[in-house]
Amino acid sequence: MKYSDVEISSVSDLITQLKDHISDFEGPIWFRGQSISEWSLQPRLMRISSRPPETHYFNRFKQDASLILQSRPGSEFEWLFLMQHYGVPTRLLDWSESALVALYFAINKEPEHEGALWVLQPTVLNQKNRYKPEFEFEIPSFEDEILINYLPSTIARESKSSLLPMAAIAPRNSARMQAQQGVFTISHRENILIENAGDTVDHIWKYRIPSTRKGDLLKELKLLGTNKFQLFPELDSLSEIFS
Repeated sequence: MKYSDVEISSVSDLITQLKDHISDFEGPIWFRGQSISEWSLQPRLMRISSRPPETHYFNRFKQDASLILQSRPGSEFEWLFLMQHYGVPTRLLDWSESALVALYFAINKEPEHEGALWVLQPTVLNQKNRYKPEFEFEIPSFEDEILINYLPSTIARESKSSLLPMAAIAPRNSARMQAQQGVFTISHRENILIENAGDTVDHIWKYRIPSTRKGDLLKELKLLGTNKFQLFPELDSLSEIFS
C-alpha cells in the first residue's frame, strides 16, 4: 500500500487523514467503501470461484432484458453498465469521486464487522498499463481506443493477453449514478487485485473503520445530508428520511 492502514472514527478523522495524504496531489482521487475490511478489491465476476465465461452472463442478460428495456444499449460497455446496475456479475468495480459517498457504503451494512474506505489515485493505476494521455491527469472514457482490449468480444476472441485493471469514466445516465458520483475500474481477463496491481503499490491505500463507530458515523453523515435517499433517489428510499 502507498500508506499504512489508518483507523478513522469520525468524519473529522477522515478529513485529517485526507489532508495529510492527498493535499500535495493535484490529480483525481477516487473512493470505495466496503462494509467488511478484509474484502479484496475485485469485481463480482472475479469473486466466482468456478465461473463460466463472461459471455454466458452477457448473452443471457441481453437475451432476457431486450424485451423489457425501453431503449436498447448502443455498445458492449453500455450493456456492461446496465448489468452492473442490476447486480449481474461483471468485470466492473464501482468507485465514487466523493469520500462521503464511499464512507456511507463502508458503514451502512455489516454493523458487527470493521469496514474499509479505499482511496485510489486512478491516473497512477493507469500509468501501470503504460497509458500516456496528452494531459497528465486525464482519465480515459470507455469510448477511448485503449479500452478496446477490455471489451467482452475482444477478450472472447483471444486468450493470451494479460492487462492490469484500468480506471475509466462513463456517462452518468441514471439519477443513481449521478448522485453517487460514480466511476469505474474494469479488470481484464485475469483476477488481478487492484491493491496488488503493478510492481509497486503506490496508487492505493485504505482507512479502517471500527465496527463500534459505524452507528455514530452514520449519524454524522445524516447531519451532513448524506443518506440513502440522497444516494438512491428513488421511491424505495424515501422511508429513510422519516426515520
